[in-house]
Amino acid sequence: MVVATKFLPRTEEELAAGVTGQQHIENMVNQSLKNLGFDYVDLYIYHMWDHQTPLYDIMDGLNRVVKAGKVRYIGISNCFAYQLAKANDLAEREGFAKFVSIQGHYNLIFREEEREMAKLCAEDNIAMTPYSALAGGRLSKHPGETSKRLMEDSYAKFKYDATAQQDAVIIDRVAELADRRGVTMTEISLAWLLTKVTAPVVGATKLHHVEGAARAVDLALTPEECRYLEEAYVPHRLVGVMAQNTPAAAKQPHVWSTGDQQIAGAGSDSVS
Repeated sequence: MVVATKFLPRTEEELAAGVTGQQHIENMVNQSLKNLGFDYVDLYIYHMWDHQTPLYDIMDGLNRVVKAGKVRYIGISNCFAYQLAKANDLAEREGFAKFVSIQGHYNLIFREEEREMAKLCAEDNIAMTPYSALAGGRLSKHPGETSKRLMEDSYAKFKYDATAQQDAVIIDRVAELADRRGVTMTEISLAWLLTKVTAPVVGATKLHHVEGAARAVDLALTPEECRYLEEAYVPHRLVGVMAQNTPAAAKQPHVWSTGDQQIAGAGSDSVS
């Protein structure tokens, strides 16, 4: 078992209070360890690029919690390939811990990570652990099927509804191949993704979700099947957190927060 958790950038309140990037990371990891009831986590993930905090402060802060034994390895999420390369270059120069994984948005109907990130990771031996592996359930449901999440997840709708027509071609092929193989769409979608990445992140609320994900590990798709699933893909615009990965958007509201937790030393009662 691998235990991983994430931390968000500094809040406006922390910035105003003079909380440094190093202090912020220390506060956040301490809160996570308290919440989990653990002495350390295996993987600590920088959730999104912080355009208001010097990169040195981020990498130094992460290196400190690694040296303190609170974190074994560090990862990053929602960044561009040049940002990951820049961060690890700084870490190498300074003798800091380097990012060993990237958690980006990657699945059969959103493959923009293949442009640069996948190539960087292959060359530098960085693990890809993508989120949204099933596109909010879209890659696990036959056309016409629905679920509570498909109906109510407004953030997933924001990410996928605009390209639903072009994505439907690929989803239909996943369903066709699943029927032909006598397996679930989940198994087909994840089996394809496992040909590209180290370990996708898959959400599960029912036992059969876990079972389907586990079966995908043993399902080998042929090169012809992979090409059939891939050939209908067309480029997509960046959506979600990555669409906000700019200095200009740094102060805009994000969907993610730590809720109403009191983070010791953070200078405020919540992160937004």
